[in-house]
Amino acid sequence: QVQLVESGGGLVQAGGSLRLSCAASGRSFSVYAMGWFRQAPGKERDVVAVISASGANTVYADSVKGRFTISRENANNTVFLQMNSLKLEDTATYFCAARFTGTAYYLRSYTYTAPSEYNYWGQGTQVSVSS
Repeated sequence: QVQLVESGGGLVQAGGSLRLSCAASGRSFSVYAMGWFRQAPGKERDVVAVISASGANTVYADSVKGRFTISRENANNTVFLQMNSLKLEDTATYFCAARFTGTAYYLRSYTYTAPSEYNYWGQGTQVSVSS
């Protein structure tokens, strides 16, 4: 069980940067794989970046590779999304998600990229990029 609260969204000019944070409360944060997803008006929710429970493995959407970085600090129960070189197309509501993986070592290395694979979701934070 985990509760997720996103923060850090806002309005930024194209080419600028934002850092989103997802604070988790509840049971041990380290037993969850984490992900950032986004949804724009009229479009499906899609993966942005995900990270394994161990933090060792990450996967990025092609559209954000080289611009965004996902990271986690288990001691602080927080996952981050550093967003650089923002584009108009990045405008969306960004959601933090968690999937329970347990403590088995091999499971903690797995990454998940489909929204349906996640058990818990935050309320979302709006990111708007202007020109």
